[in-house]
Amino acid sequence: MLSRDWIIAATFCYLGLLIALAWYTEREAAKGKSRSAHPWVYALSLAVYCTAWTYFGSVGRASTNGLEFLTIYIGPCLIAPLWWIVLRKTIRISKALKITSIADFISSRYGKSAHLGILVSIFCILGILPYISIQIKGIENSLEVLNLTEFSQSGTDFWNDTAFYVALGLAGFTIFFGTRNLDATLRHEGLVMAVTFESVFKLLAFLAIGIFITFFLFDGFGDLFTQASAAGLDRLFVLNGDAVSDWFWLGLLSMIAVMFLPRQFHMAVIENTSEKHIDTAMWLFPLYLILINVFVLPIALAGLLLFPSGTVNPDTFLLAIPMSKNAHGLALLGYLGGFAAATSMIIVSTISLSTMLSNNLIMPILVSNRRLQDQLRTQLPQILVWTRRSIILGIILLAYFYFRKLGNNATLVSTGLISFVAVAQLAPSLLGGIYWKSGSKLGAILGLWTGILLWFFTLILPILVQNGYWNPSVLSEGLFGISWLKPTSLFGMQGMSSITHSFFFSVFFNTLIYAGVSLLANRTSREHNQALIFVDIFKLGDNPDRSTIWRGQATQEALQNLLETFLGKKKAQKAMEKFFQSKGIPANERRWADPELVNYSQRLLSGHIGSASARIMIESIVNEEEISMDEVMGIVRETQELKNLNLELKAKSKALQKATENLQEANEALKISDMLKDEFISTVTHEMKTPITSIRAFSEILQDESIREEDKKRFLQIIIDETDRMTRLIDQVLDLERFDSGRQKLNFERVFLSEILESSLSSMAQVFSEKNIRLIPSLKLPESPLFLDEDRIKQVILNLLSNAAKFAKSEVRLSAYESEDQVIVEVVDDGPGIPEEDQPFVFDKFFQAKNQTSKKPIGSGLGLAISRKIAEYHGGRLGLESKKGKTRFWMEIPLETSIKVPQNQPIHE
Repeated sequence: MLSRDWIIAATFCYLGLLIALAWYTEREAAKGKSRSAHPWVYALSLAVYCTAWTYFGSVGRASTNGLEFLTIYIGPCLIAPLWWIVLRKTIRISKALKITSIADFISSRYGKSAHLGILVSIFCILGILPYISIQIKGIENSLEVLNLTEFSQSGTDFWNDTAFYVALGLAGFTIFFGTRNLDATLRHEGLVMAVTFESVFKLLAFLAIGIFITFFLFDGFGDLFTQASAAGLDRLFVLNGDAVSDWFWLGLLSMIAVMFLPRQFHMAVIENTSEKHIDTAMWLFPLYLILINVFVLPIALAGLLLFPSGTVNPDTFLLAIPMSKNAHGLALLGYLGGFAAATSMIIVSTISLSTMLSNNLIMPILVSNRRLQDQLRTQLPQILVWTRRSIILGIILLAYFYFRKLGNNATLVSTGLISFVAVAQLAPSLLGGIYWKSGSKLGAILGLWTGILLWFFTLILPILVQNGYWNPSVLSEGLFGISWLKPTSLFGMQGMSSITHSFFFSVFFNTLIYAGVSLLANRTSREHNQALIFVDIFKLGDNPDRSTIWRGQATQEALQNLLETFLGKKKAQKAMEKFFQSKGIPANERRWADPELVNYSQRLLSGHIGSASARIMIESIVNEEEISMDEVMGIVRETQELKNLNLELKAKSKALQKATENLQEANEALKISDMLKDEFISTVTHEMKTPITSIRAFSEILQDESIREEDKKRFLQIIIDETDRMTRLIDQVLDLERFDSGRQKLNFERVFLSEILESSLSSMAQVFSEKNIRLIPSLKLPESPLFLDEDRIKQVILNLLSNAAKFAKSEVRLSAYESEDQVIVEVVDDGPGIPEEDQPFVFDKFFQAKNQTSKKPIGSGLGLAISRKIAEYHGGRLGLESKKGKTRFWMEIPLETSIKVPQNQPIHE
């Protein structure tokens, strides 16, 4: 019998070895010598798939179900050759967009949805928590087999339980080596090397015991199988024809699990340093699985032969057999191998889950509140780090107490398979997201909810019944007494195991809802653009954002200040310099941010706080709206079609002029409208022709190789500025067309108007300062939120302030107050005023365009027309009062809580 001191010494020596190895690897990495960036290290780190379930549970499963245990390993072996297609694409997307976890991946794909990120994160916690608990169970079983009953007893208080202190030790190791860097996309060099070492160690330990049992206690495989057959155990190594269905479904389940378990995604995607390493993993990982399973069935048969009375738990045969033969040293090696299998899974899973919860749950809550964001901005990095550390400790403690309360009587395999089915719910939205552009956020959310509920109903509910937490009648009579709603035989389906039954129905309806809703749902511009990036990632090369057009305004200084909060001042400055150098932009020209810089900054933030939180942080300083290139090309085509249609209408109206006086008046109106529209098209054409002429002229000049480098850069900047000018004009034409056609979609949500106004004031402060104009705010608004499209209302305010800044002499006043059942926002300037005869046409989209060719005012003249449409879409009005020396624009917004939202407009609570 092994002594208590030997076990304690061996355990702490092993942990000390892991710490030393991880510390040495990270120290070498700091010197620029990456010891873990090797294809073999990458492939072996994926063996974190083999947990205490593999080490102990496979033997137990083989003791009762025979060869069925192989299904969990056949699936990964079959899917491995396809990794160059699926895994490589997943890695390419994740590296390009700074993805931090599988929840972040799904959230980013569907419009960087915070809601979806929270849903996936919480579900992963619920699904993986039982899996972590069985690792603790495996460690405790090992201690019990080694006759250390004084160490760990199921009925004792947790403070007297060795397994509890082992869990705390693992939490400490994980916190130290897993949360040292805020950037979750950075490789954990020490952690990867420790996991790789454990993969090798548990394999060697398992093989050593397998060889001892097979060739020292028995005379090889032949003798062992002969004795087992004579003892009536031949059923275990003969494939049962009735089990073919389970083999198929379990094999498919394991294919999904090896890709989408949070720990597997973390090791295979987040910790990957080169796509070329997949080549090695495609053959080395399956080889590893084969080796670690060679002796599973022989050990199971040996245990059944040596302990025929059934007094020994089959999950512990690996240790019980050496102990019964006084091979204590080998038993100790087996214990450490099982300890390695359990710890590697716990460490990687908790790191992945802590990143999910902090980036997709905690951070979005903190940064979505503007006031809280301003108060905590400088403390957010520290809050994030300590949040991750607290989550790691909390997950491990929850897993321990889950094991004590619910999982103490379950087998390792059965609990692990429950987690497998849970993770399988991510497959439809993830695989659909990288191969199907039409997949929508609503489809993903509803599909996931469907899968989650069916998983709970078919697998978790029976466990709650068995442990006395639910009425057992649900199993015999069905939910609400409906016979076809029995958790173990849904819709009357029988003949399948509980795992395959749950897997089939949950994933089937999950996929059905995801696909069906996606085909019917309307997608936002951001969803559309993210879909293009994910599906066409290989076509986009190093610039995944080139598929979108961005409009908005932000300064490089504001972006840099935001980056400094999370990256630190030096790293933020270095990142900015790297970007500007790559674009060849001189230091004196770095003032306004372009779309590429905004997206670049957002990707940097994503690596620290996740895609959804990064989007919220960027939007706090940038007024952004993305438009797909397809939409731009569509509006150009539609504009040409509109011009042709107007010509036809003009010809028809001339033919009807003499019919009646009323028709003559109508025809005159049509003629005027046609003229204005034609001139509008002419103006747009003229405005686009001017920059195109400049672009062509300077492009031809650049063909001359004798031009000085300074002139080249100046000419290139002119080309870029003229391109931006064309983009802004197209953006405004696009807005008008979509408003007029009724296809414009607004995102209504409960927001505080005061926050929108304060943000607008901050955005325009620099403009007024440069013009030496006083900006005087007076905000007296209700404390309750309104149903508004925040970005669109801000667009109106910025347009009004910008117009006032152009014409004001010395001051501009922004006022907002409540009047009866509405809120009124006013912008008043002391400029020259607008002539009375022109005032009725100020909001007419054609009026400004008509006069633009002669007067050439600053801008396209379309801003007020767009602003009026936005106000009307909110159930309000936009008006004007002007006299010499004073111009007042006002906007009314209803206070009522339920406004008439245009058809098909989404409302977010």
